[in-house]
Parts: sequence; C-alpha cells; structure tokens
Amino acid sequence: MFLRRMAWPLMAKVKETTGIVGLEVVPNAREALINLYSKTLKEIRAVPEDEGYRKAVESFTRHRLKVCQEEEDWEVIEKRLGCGQVEELIEEAQDELQLIAKMIEWDPWGVPDDYECEVIENDAPVPKHVPLHRPGPLPEEFYKTLESVTSGTLEAATSSSKQDESAITSGEPQVKV
Repeated sequence: MFLRRMAWPLMAKVKETTGIVGLEVVPNAREALINLYSKTLKEIRAVPEDEGYRKAVESFTRHRLKVCQEEEDWEVIEKRLGCGQVEELIEEAQDELQLIAKMIEWDPWGVPDDYECEVIENDAPVPKHVPLHRPGPLPEEFYKTLESVTSGTLEAATSSSKQDESAITSGEPQVKV
C-alpha cells in the first residue's frame, strides 16, 4: 500500500498501450525522437541546399526537435506537434531516414539543365469500365489568391483582411475607402 501511494505520482505518466495493433509503447520516446531528429538533420545535409525536399525535411524536423527538447512529457509533445502518438512519430522519423538514403541514392536533383523529356500523348479512348475522374471546378477564391500571388499583391490582401478581422472582433465599424 505504501509503495503504491508513493510511486503513483511517478507512474501516472507511464503509457500502458498505444491502442494501435502492432505498435508497442516506447518508454524513452522523447530521447528516441531527439536522437532520430538529430540524425535526420545530419543526414539531410547530403542533399543540395536549394532542393525543396531538403528545405521541407529540415523545416519540420527542426520544429519537431525543438518541441521535443523543450518538453519533457510525452503527452505534451504529442499535443504540441499534433501529428499522432510519439511512437508513430518515431516510425515516421525512421521512415524519413530511410527515404533520405534512397533520395541520395536516386539523385533526382542531378538532372542536367539541358535534359529533354519525351512526352508521349495517347489519344486512345478510355474504356467504358474505367471511371473518368475529373476534378470539379476550383472555387473563385483560388483564382483570386493565385492572381494575388503572381502579381505580388498577396501581402497587401492578407494584411487588409487581418485588419478587417481585428475590426470585426473588436466591434469597430468597418470603413472601406
């Protein structure tokens, strides 16, 4: 009885199950994530700096590593990242490390600038048993945003919409000139 009463506060944060079949609880998940994310940041350096893949991997990995370093509790890490359980994050990080190795092996960024790809068009009719998946029309908002991005007026549009939102929440009347 005494041991249970004294040890209960320490055991309260122990995860008993992930609730996912085949995914076991990792008792030192925070340390495992920190090690995996550090290794990922080290491995991704082999990818050229200007490649989008490297930028994306570095961005989300740095964010996740920072959260793991700032927080001690696995529940808080899961909540702040909002990407699943820590055990799932460990699997994702391991998969990312494997993908980095494959990307380095495949070298998709090593295509010469003067390389031309042959495009083969096939005008054959689609058999009737094959469904035609045609996306619906995009909303008008998409085209307005696209126009703003290409014309360079996106920041002006977003800053004015933020001012409109703040005016709505503060109860001030909106005056458009």
